[in-house]
Amino acid sequence: MTKAGQTIAATGSAAGIGCASDGQHVGPTETQTDVATGLVQLTALVQGIYARVSERHGLTPVQAKLLCVLLDGPRGMADLAHCFGVEKAALTGLMDRAERRGLARRSPAPDDRRALRATLTDAGHRAATAFHAEVSAELSHLTSPLADDDREHFRSTTAEIIARCKTAPAPDRG
Repeated sequence: MTKAGQTIAATGSAAGIGCASDGQHVGPTETQTDVATGLVQLTALVQGIYARVSERHGLTPVQAKLLCVLLDGPRGMADLAHCFGVEKAALTGLMDRAERRGLARRSPAPDDRRALRATLTDAGHRAATAFHAEVSAELSHLTSPLADDDREHFRSTTAEIIARCKTAPAPDRG
């Protein structure tokens, strides 16, 4: 088994890999794993790491995401709601909790007095920076067993997929 395969096997049970819907164990092999299955399994691994690091920092995963998004600078509430895929009312609750903890604040948007924008406080910036550094290091361990060329190919391929999805129209699901 390759070093990458050993890493996946070692972390697979925590991510739900190897469980069929009928409860029978299904051991993933390189030939059994199609792209969709691989992406679902990788998603589970990433979400598990994100959740564990969030917990170590006293944050929920969604609070950690909010802080990381705000690291790039102030964002409008409507923009944040779109980013999180929720209604503005749901985002209001998240911001209320972040403000109570002293991690973020809302202020009037300079270009629209009816709108609010969210920014990090100094404490929020420190928390976001620490979380981001730790989660980045943990996520890097997923690809560290890969050869440099393979890691670069993975990086460029994921960047291409992400860029294409950001510019492509949403598929019609109706």
